[in-house]
Amino acid sequence: MTTLLRVDASIRVDGSVSRALADSAEATWKAEHPDGVVVRRDLGKHPIPSDVWPAVISANMGLDGGPDADRAETAAAVALANELSSELKNADTVLLAVPLYNYGLSQHVKTWIDLLLADTELVSGPGPVQGRPIIFTLARGGGYGPGTPREGWDHATPYLERVFGDMFGMDVRQAVAELTLAPVTPAMAELIDQSKVSEEEAHSSAMEHAADVARALTEAAA
Repeated sequence: MTTLLRVDASIRVDGSVSRALADSAEATWKAEHPDGVVVRRDLGKHPIPSDVWPAVISANMGLDGGPDADRAETAAAVALANELSSELKNADTVLLAVPLYNYGLSQHVKTWIDLLLADTELVSGPGPVQGRPIIFTLARGGGYGPGTPREGWDHATPYLERVFGDMFGMDVRQAVAELTLAPVTPAMAELIDQSKVSEEEAHSSAMEHAADVARALTEAAA
């Protein structure tokens, strides 16, 4: 049985473009694998507490947890970190839906990634997720492409590529919608048509990537 790990990061539910793109990718993947399992991790609705990572790092370094209450919290933090890394390792496909916030990743996404990076098995390649597909569905409120005023201001996508592509060795695919704030920002009104085109193209890319990945899994199992 195949498994899709879907991780959402938007603090919005209704109206979230990154979630909508992930919906398109998930539906396409499920059409190919109707009996497949979808494991969900919603970082936007259920953020990981920021004190989990320091506790895990302290445990990995063999530092004394202190009083019994603190040791219990450390044990819970380590258990959560193990759960997160197991979700990634056990997935045949990963779907990561991330909006660009303040030109980078939000704190709750960074905490999730930091906990994955605490797993030495993932970072001492070739690791257990080497070559596995991961689809980024990305939403950017403005325009960050070549020649735009804010070219190079997107500090989230390169980081995601470094971690999941270069460090974990995963097969990274991307579906990107830009100018997503145009419909709700008066100063961007002239960009609404471009934003619609970008979003439509991103949905197409999300479905194409999901179809390719799903078919490859089917062929590998045949």
